[in-house]
Amino acid sequence: MSANLYVGNLPWRTTEQELMDLFSQYGEVSSVKIITDRETGRSRGFGFVEMESGAEDALKLDGTELGGRNLKVNHARPKKY
Repeated sequence: MSANLYVGNLPWRTTEQELMDLFSQYGEVSSVKIITDRETGRSRGFGFVEMESGAEDALKLDGTELGGRNLKVNHARPKKY
């Protein structure tokens, strides 16, 4: 069963590939999405990582420093429509 993780407080320059590499150390990553501003295309500083395995271990990344910022990592809340 896959788990969707919220990753916040991302440095603006972080790429989806960098997040994939970071989270792949803990298990199988099925997708990575950094949320961007519609008008500017600039990162909004957060994203989501979907993992097939290792999500509980990846939660240990909460508080880890990346690019001078401390990441916020937790289970993503279900999307509200």
